[in-house]
Amino acid sequence: MGRKRSDTDEQIADLLRTAKESLHLSVAFLSRLDGTTQHLEVVESSVPFLFQEGVTQRQETTLCQAILDGDLPPVIPDLKAHPNAMKLPAARFPRIRSYVSVPVVLSDGSLYGTFCAAGLTTDKGLADRDKGLMDVLAHAASVVIEPEVRERARREDIDARLDPLERAGGPRVLLQPIVDVVTGRRVGAEALSRFPQEWGKAPDVVFAEAHSVGRGDRLELMALQRAAGLLDRVDGYVSMNVSPATLLHPDTAAFLAALPLPRILLELSEHDQVEDYDTLRAALAPLRAEGMRLAIDDVGAGFSSLRHIVVTEPDVIKLDRSIVDGLAGDRVLHSLVRSLVDFGAGLGALVVAEGVETAEDARALHDLRVGYGQGWFWGRAVPADLLEDQFTAVAPAELIPAQAGPVDAVAPVEV
Repeated sequence: MGRKRSDTDEQIADLLRTAKESLHLSVAFLSRLDGTTQHLEVVESSVPFLFQEGVTQRQETTLCQAILDGDLPPVIPDLKAHPNAMKLPAARFPRIRSYVSVPVVLSDGSLYGTFCAAGLTTDKGLADRDKGLMDVLAHAASVVIEPEVRERARREDIDARLDPLERAGGPRVLLQPIVDVVTGRRVGAEALSRFPQEWGKAPDVVFAEAHSVGRGDRLELMALQRAAGLLDRVDGYVSMNVSPATLLHPDTAAFLAALPLPRILLELSEHDQVEDYDTLRAALAPLRAEGMRLAIDDVGAGFSSLRHIVVTEPDVIKLDRSIVDGLAGDRVLHSLVRSLVDFGAGLGALVVAEGVETAEDARALHDLRVGYGQGWFWGRAVPADLLEDQFTAVAPAELIPAQAGPVDAVAPVEV
């Protein structure tokens, strides 16, 4: 046998053996029909040199297709009784003389292929009742193969979307301003990847899908390259996102090392699992020694970010939008943000709030001594050449009530 069978193949083979032995025929097989070609995917045969897995033939010339079209019955005890069958290649080689074929249909009603059994001699014992057995076995086969079929289709869909995107150089990258909450001055910008709108998928979903098919590291690196290409077009620092796994890839480390690291804030998301923090710290150490700063993203969205913070000792913690949106009117969020600000201060880390959309939430962040923020209130993500035009600093008088007391100074992010 030319290829090693998967667990799914072995389960199908068990069903085929049942069919072959119950009907006393020479061979049973599962075929996949793709519209033009029949593929023999799993074969159980007493004469394996005549029937081999992986063999393909034109779908329109097969017994299976003639049966699906209604030109032949599903149970054929003697092919010689059907002139149309005798004209097909299978009647000449491997000289099939008896045949049973039923469709394999998936849960959505789509045709996958056929579940078949064949003999090299006529078999007057074959009857319509044998079709019933084959229908039951074909249904069982469809249940076995469907997860694999769906997974293959999912991967093909992802690959089909990523192929042209990679050929074009990766995702589009926009910049969203990050500002000093007190002065409204832009101190930096976060590079945000954007994918074709017709995909209808958020960036984190696209990256997760790419990783699931082994293409995530490449896609993340392309996004980093696009972001780095904007450094000469804007002032301040540029915040770039990377998963811990991609950071450990040699190509990523080499690329980052060649950048002007004092202008880079590297964000690690809390949603990504870290299997080896010692290795992660070792990868970050030379970059941080050359001036790169580290941020932990999505803080407050879950527990794992606290582990990231404790182990990596970041320079910046970024409050997730889920605990910032509606902050002004929510006592629980107010208390949580206050605790995280105190936590950050104890670590000597700056705090940036994400997802700020209203003046009320911006004032609440100021009252809680959050030093920096980003969100639609200050500016949306835009192309680099529009960043200055689109960004309008909020005058301190608009943001901070005149009667507000003094705020402890927070060291600005130097660039």
